[in-house]
Amino acid sequence: MLIGIDVAKAELVVAARPSGDRWSVTNDERGIKTLVDRLTRETPALIVLEATGGYEMLCVAALAAAALPVVVVNPRQVRDFAKATGQLAKTDRIDAALLALFAERVHPAVRPIADADAQELDALLARRRQLLDMLQAERNRLGQVFGRGKPLVKKSLKQHIAFLERELRMADTDLGAMVRASPAWRERDDLLQSVPGVGRVLSLTLLAELPELGRLSRREIAKLVGVAPFSRDSGTQRGRRFVQGGRAAVRAVLYMGALVATRRNAVIRAFYARLLAAGKPKKLALVACMRKLLTILNTITRTRQRWSGHHVDAAHIPA
Repeated sequence: MLIGIDVAKAELVVAARPSGDRWSVTNDERGIKTLVDRLTRETPALIVLEATGGYEMLCVAALAAAALPVVVVNPRQVRDFAKATGQLAKTDRIDAALLALFAERVHPAVRPIADADAQELDALLARRRQLLDMLQAERNRLGQVFGRGKPLVKKSLKQHIAFLERELRMADTDLGAMVRASPAWRERDDLLQSVPGVGRVLSLTLLAELPELGRLSRREIAKLVGVAPFSRDSGTQRGRRFVQGGRAAVRAVLYMGALVATRRNAVIRAFYARLLAAGKPKKLALVACMRKLLTILNTITRTRQRWSGHHVDAAHIPA
């Protein structure tokens, strides 16, 4: 049996294949308990849900805790699948049936679900990004206040900037405390930050949002993050390779890490210089550095060996 679950704020619509059964439960503790009890009895081979901005988290956590094979998939991947099958209509019942069909035809791999501590760390990181965005917006507004007669506006902006800076410091303190409280996280954080170019934010993001690090091959982890090159060829035409999809939050901080590594990490710096000397555009070379840095981090996490430039060079880790 394969299960698709369409998630809404108030309701979970469930569809099963090949039986075609459909039912719904409320998206709360009581409804999810009913769902878990039923699926535990029926032992499905796979359960697929879409990521819906957090509304799915309670259901996913309950299913994972019951040792049921649950996968959270990218909504765009499911929408592309729907278009490929000619399904353009969209309702909760149709979406649930489509997710069940997606499970049957695509059969996405079950990956580790972040535990409660990792989810809390992820929430703190998301809040930190929000604070940074608000802080930058307020600083931009302060720089745009000109002329006489606007002291009250400037005062308000400065007060809000000071408040946001305090909140950001508190978020950083909480993040550090969470990592120090977990021996396993302390070890992984130490391993990751031993690599030149990897700072605290990148390490924390990988801990919270990429639990698969060290468990997948270099190609799989690159594809998961969204830094694997895709071909665009047709007949004799050879199109330029490109990257897309993946985990945007991880990719954003990995970009900054790779940028720093092109200056401070001897292996990445030499790799970047070699690509530029070969005539590669800077942006393309930097994406290749992101992929190589991710490969190094994946290897270090798997082998549990701290960074050594000579060791990495000897391993000939490919881009």
